[in-house]
Amino acid sequence: MFKNILVPIDNSKCSNYSIDMGVTIAEKMVSHVTGSHVYSATLHDKRFKDMEDGLPPPYQAEERLKCSRRVHNSLIGDGLRLISNAYLDVFEKKCLEKNVSCGRKLMEGKNWFELVKDVRESRYDLVIIGVRGLGAVNGTFMGSVCERVVRNISTDVLVVKNDTLIDERIVVAIDGSNRSFSALGKALELSTLFNVEVEAVSVFDPYFHTSAFKSLVGVLSKEAGEKFKFKEQEKLHDEVINTGLKKVYQEHLTQAIELGKKRGIKVITTLLAGKPYHEICRYVDANPPSLLVISRYGAHQADEPHIGNTAENILRLSKCNILLT
Repeated sequence: MFKNILVPIDNSKCSNYSIDMGVTIAEKMVSHVTGSHVYSATLHDKRFKDMEDGLPPPYQAEERLKCSRRVHNSLIGDGLRLISNAYLDVFEKKCLEKNVSCGRKLMEGKNWFELVKDVRESRYDLVIIGVRGLGAVNGTFMGSVCERVVRNISTDVLVVKNDTLIDERIVVAIDGSNRSFSALGKALELSTLFNVEVEAVSVFDPYFHTSAFKSLVGVLSKEAGEKFKFKEQEKLHDEVINTGLKKVYQEHLTQAIELGKKRGIKVITTLLAGKPYHEICRYVDANPPSLLVISRYGAHQADEPHIGNTAENILRLSKCNILLT
């Protein structure tokens, strides 16, 4: 399934978790994994030049400035490359310990931009990236690099938030779309490789439709309400929504069970009611899985280039590791 994996590395806590996850998956799938790090000597050089006007007068003589620039360029350029290679050495060592085929990339530039460019130009089928990097701030759910990479690539992405490996159950979100069943297929394959159970979770939302319908009370005139037969329509609407939606989403889960049977895997199912992203986050936070698998878009995909609203909210708010397919 995943034969060519990219792991961006920056020596942060989540980055180190990503290395462990990448090596574990690559070992199981006999895959090649590439570790990459982006450093920014150009940015430091620009900042140094921007500060020159503020140097004390003795340091602003042209010859003194030229000397300072040479020293700075050497220290920053060589130093950053040295540090970057040290990060990649750690990654490479872990790969070699598990006999995992690996490669390394060292790139200069803006981190998220270079990562996106590399993913678009290369043939990776999975990117494993830490949710936050070295610049993490307390209370931040998702770092800017992770967010920009996720938004600007179409490759499957495993966003790593903790040090949990795939050693217990996998939860996959099902909404009836082809994409969600494709996500289920990948969850089932991971289940076979790691010998863990799969749970399919589906969420229907009767409350939105009911709230929207009841909001008409303050809009319709008495005459319009009588013509519309509001009370009868409200009762019929509630009955249809409460029973109809539940039945539809239960059928999605039944289909998930059948797909699992075809692969010899028993799929556990859970049906929830409420706002999809909120209920899924609440459920997996209360019953943490090894991995949550969700599709980038769901049944109500709009013409947008990045990621669906439900997937984005789950990616931001859930505390578990997430595979976005």
